[in-house]
Amino acid sequence: MSAPGSAAHSRTIFRVILVSCVVLGLVTALGTVLTYRHLNGNLTTVPGIEDIDNRPEVLYQGNGKPLNILVMGSDSREGENNDIDGEDPSNGARSDTTVVLHISADRESAYGISIPRDSVVDRPDCGDDNEIAGEDDAKWNAAFSFGGPLCVVEQVEQSTGIRIDDFVVIDFNGFKEMVDAVGGVEICVPDEINDPAKQIFVPAGTNELRGDQALDYVRVRDNVGSQSDLGRIKRQQNFMASMINKVVSSGTLTRPDRVIKFLSAATGSLLTSEGLDTVRELGDLALQLRSTGLGDIRFVTVPWEYDDNYDVLWLPAAKGLFEGTSMDEPLSAKLSSDAIDAGQPRESEQGAKEPSAEAAENGLCS
Repeated sequence: MSAPGSAAHSRTIFRVILVSCVVLGLVTALGTVLTYRHLNGNLTTVPGIEDIDNRPEVLYQGNGKPLNILVMGSDSREGENNDIDGEDPSNGARSDTTVVLHISADRESAYGISIPRDSVVDRPDCGDDNEIAGEDDAKWNAAFSFGGPLCVVEQVEQSTGIRIDDFVVIDFNGFKEMVDAVGGVEICVPDEINDPAKQIFVPAGTNELRGDQALDYVRVRDNVGSQSDLGRIKRQQNFMASMINKVVSSGTLTRPDRVIKFLSAATGSLLTSEGLDTVRELGDLALQLRSTGLGDIRFVTVPWEYDDNYDVLWLPAAKGLFEGTSMDEPLSAKLSSDAIDAGQPRESEQGAKEPSAEAAENGLCS
């Protein structure tokens, strides 16, 4: 039989544990609310996507709803930590990276379509009252500098026939912070990247890229590969695939501290449309992709060719890609064969399937 004092002591311990659990629960709940508010407060929303003129019809008639999200990278030098190379911020911003991310209605697959910045298209009138005049045979990335993301949305819709549901824009600093939040991204660099003019250097071999070096890798175009924007697109696709692989494979999504750090980095530098203007909506989108395999997330480039002035013209096959996307069809066998996927993202920075002969001989990227 227990002594009376012992029973009282046990009850005291129980009450302390109970009160501690209640307090811990309240603190955790409060922390969650404050974190949620903080992350929501980071987001900057650009309204008006539903007010765009002459929007394409929704062609898909099956079950569910496919999504087309326009992802843009801003090269603006304005804002904290965006002045990376001394370029005058008053020169404005362009979108050097444009990707139409298509997510299938059944959420079993997704593919990103990269649009080269030097593509020549007929830019439509845009703006609140179409006050920004369009231009025939215009360079793709000029639309962002003239009218921001909404003008790019209108240009995408008029040029491709793909209806855009939402968009996100990320700047240099946001990109660097997201990479650092996941602990860097491993990339195979088969041949040294060395651009003294822009002070960009990435050694050959397997590198875990972070911060400025990661940004250098996705931006460099001189003294590497074909020295073209098309080579840079392959590096960007490779990096995006590798980053997705890292987030999914490294346990980031199961670690609340890593998730909060990643979301804080992402939301602090994002412009979004109204459909993605809260962390809950961004989270819901991520949850919808939980059944999508890494090998089913792919990146391709609009079929293209150069003209005599080295401007980028879209090939007839581009029309089939755009129509297929609007109908929620999978990528063609040809496009799939050239795609970079998140399941095996370790492509070379020139976009080849294997490292260069010199890299292989030296045991790099093994």
